[in-house]
Amino acid sequence: MTSQPTKHDPVGTSTWRGLGEPAGPDFLRGAMPLREDPTASTGAAPAPTGRERRRSRLPALLLVSALSGGIAGAGAAVVLGPDATPTSGPGIAVERPSGRAPASAAGTEEAAAQAILPSVVQIRAGRSTGSGFVLDDRGHVMTNHHVIEGESTVSLQLAGGRTVSATVVGSSEADDIAVLRADPEALEPARIGQSSALRIGQPVIAVGSPLGLDGTVTAGIVSTVERSARLGGGANQRVIQTDASINPGNSGGPLVNLEGQVVGVNTAIATLSGRASGSIGIGFAVPIDRAVEVADEIIRR
Repeated sequence: MTSQPTKHDPVGTSTWRGLGEPAGPDFLRGAMPLREDPTASTGAAPAPTGRERRRSRLPALLLVSALSGGIAGAGAAVVLGPDATPTSGPGIAVERPSGRAPASAAGTEEAAAQAILPSVVQIRAGRSTGSGFVLDDRGHVMTNHHVIEGESTVSLQLAGGRTVSATVVGSSEADDIAVLRADPEALEPARIGQSSALRIGQPVIAVGSPLGLDGTVTAGIVSTVERSARLGGGANQRVIQTDASINPGNSGGPLVNLEGQVVGVNTAIATLSGRASGSIGIGFAVPIDRAVEVADEIIRR
């Protein structure tokens, strides 16, 4: 495996080796330019190396974190593995699904988007951007570890366009979860749901800043709740698979049910043979039950 890319790599000189069997090809990472720098280059996909690779009837499927890179291969890869059971923590307010039939105006993608958008932020960490959402009324914001890795302070662009500073409270590389803290007066908490209640085929939306386009909403369904992956080199754990479009920059943003409750943290996308690409309809999210438990531990340290 070649060296892990660093966050501050605007020219895309670092490489990250695709994980899994067979191993995917090397690919380059270029940082996503900030919105105020529209002329900056996003980088290009690299040519395959001359390293001999195992042949297969199907292209190698790589799962790569959906951080704001110039290509889909930005950040860490995740590896499929045996199942693991998620848990949830008690310290953050969690809502149970109502179980009621939705009213005509509620229970739609439009209503869910209206409910969650005020709580979604764009995160700028160094020269990289990602997404996050407000976790509680104490000013805590949740995102992915790989979004803020190496940073102690970041800036948050709120839904109304205002920018505020936030400090990194802590993070878990193994779970790819991080917690930030900002002025609670400036933030609107999201409604936190329960991923244990998710069903295959259930409609969901993904919200974030793909390719730096803040406030973007995409819709899809829960493809499976039984997929298993290893994030950041940690133990195998269960992730949610969805076909809602997730692209570089969506990392850390919420996966939301039609009641407007956060049920997952968008983290990774699949790409074929390490080729630079956007969403191919296979995205992955950390279940909110486990994310809340990890966040509780981080906040209590």
